[in-house]
Amino acid sequence: MAQDDVNFETLMGDVTPLMRGRNRADLPRHRRGMPTEAQRARRASAQESQGEDNFLSDDFVDLVGEHDPIEYRHDGIQTGVLERLRQGGYPPEARLHLLKRPLRECRQEIFTFIRDAYQHELRCVLIVHGRGKTIESPANILRSYLVKWLLQFDEVQAFVSATPMHGGLGATYVMIRKSERARSHNRERQQKRRG
Repeated sequence: MAQDDVNFETLMGDVTPLMRGRNRADLPRHRRGMPTEAQRARRASAQESQGEDNFLSDDFVDLVGEHDPIEYRHDGIQTGVLERLRQGGYPPEARLHLLKRPLRECRQEIFTFIRDAYQHELRCVLIVHGRGKTIESPANILRSYLVKWLLQFDEVQAFVSATPMHGGLGATYVMIRKSERARSHNRERQQKRRG
């Protein structure tokens, strides 16, 4: 017997080989795929923090062409407002960077970002998502889902591809509607001006 074989047997000591016909070790119950109580609690907590109320659909999406700008204007929004948004006339008050992130994570980030922007009474935000060189590139798929998701928000009044200064087709300006509190405040200011 070679010296290496002897050392190996010494190192292995009281380890017993697997039974014939079985090529797996017996693991404790919690390691066999059944989550422990602590694991179940952590999963439930994570789901609560991610927001079960996330209504953004991750179903099939029509892909936007890799060279096509994106644009949307809700009914009642003047074309002049959209034109000003397209030209970068409303400076972004917050930015969300989604480059190279998984789609599922982007879905949650966008949901939280738009809701937070509305609650903090931001009017224009910028979402940086990237742009792929082919229609089926991950960045372009995200860009296509972004269009679908933004259309699902009541808070979104308009969105357009950004100017080259802010990322061009790889970023999108989003116009958020005023909160009820902000609209009430505007009405009060206008009434004071009128006397």
